Amino acid sequence: MVLTMPIIDHFGLMAPHYDRLASFRRGERMAELLRLPTRGSILDAAGGTGRVAQHLAPQAGLAIVIDVSQPMLRQAAAKPSLVVVQAEVENLPLPRRSQARIVMVDAFHHLRDQERALAEMARVLEPGGCLVILEPDVRRLGVRLIALAERLLLMRSRFRHGEVIAGMAMRLGLVSRLERDADGSVWIVAERQGED
Repeated sequence: MVLTMPIIDHFGLMAPHYDRLASFRRGERMAELLRLPTRGSILDAAGGTGRVAQHLAPQAGLAIVIDVSQPMLRQAAAKPSLVVVQAEVENLPLPRRSQARIVMVDAFHHLRDQERALAEMARVLEPGGCLVILEPDVRRLGVRLIALAERLLLMRSRFRHGEVIAGMAMRLGLVSRLERDADGSVWIVAERQGED
């Protein structure tokens, strides 16, 4: 498998400090939206250092972190109960309908091919499974300024409105809804209904 790396490996450079720079304090809310616990596996897609997966792992049968950045995955591998895999979300090395839960936090806007990545997540989500994507709300001025800064830093960021992401998920056959937090975050919750 050939990985398509960004021009500059920003996340590789930040990896040793990332957990301090971007701590995750929404574990309870995430667990509620994902309907945890589950006996199945949970995939942290573009999960970097595993900062989110480490909070969710005790409530799942298996916790997998997939990311393209080897330095970020080295940090994740040091955390107990996490399985790490270097891969792009656009080409998940997982069987169809194999994941009970999928989470993606603050990463959708960094994906090389957002439509393909979402299609891959939908492909591996099992019937009755749940996908939660947490993104900054691009309608807010502060987020638009961050988006501009990331473009200037040559990051391959493309921020989308939450409604657009939810609509993409619905076109893939997932039942989607949107929730907004006062802090400027958007939660896209997408579920695969019933049995296939």
